[in-house]
Amino acid sequence: MTKKSRQDLLGKVFDLKDLVEYQSATIASRMIINNKAGNITIFSFDKDEGLSEHTAPYEAVVMILDGECRVRVDGVTYDMREGQTIIFPANSRHAVSATSRFKMALVMIKGNGDTA
Repeated sequence: MTKKSRQDLLGKVFDLKDLVEYQSATIASRMIINNKAGNITIFSFDKDEGLSEHTAPYEAVVMILDGECRVRVDGVTYDMREGQTIIFPANSRHAVSATSRFKMALVMIKGNGDTA
C-alpha cells in the first residue's frame, strides 16, 4: 500500500498490517488516530527487537497483526501470534519482544476506567 495520510484513510477499507513496513534492526510505527480519547498506533518489529518493561496510566489493547512475539504483563509471560489480542490494565508493568518479525496494533484508551 502506498503511504497515505491519516485523512486519506478515512472512509476507506485497508489492512492495518499494510500501514507500516518492516525495517531491519528496528521498530517502526505509524499513529493513525490521536485525540483526547486515545490513540491507535501500528508497529512493526524486526526479530529480537522490543519495548522494555514500562507502565502506562491507561488501558491498552494489543492486537497481533502478523508474526509472533512474547508479551509480559505484571510478571506473567505470554507467547502470542497473529490474530491474538491482549489487554494491558492501566498502570500494569508490561513489555513486548519480537520472537520473529511481527506487527501489532496498539489501541490506548485514555480515561478513568469508569463504565457507563
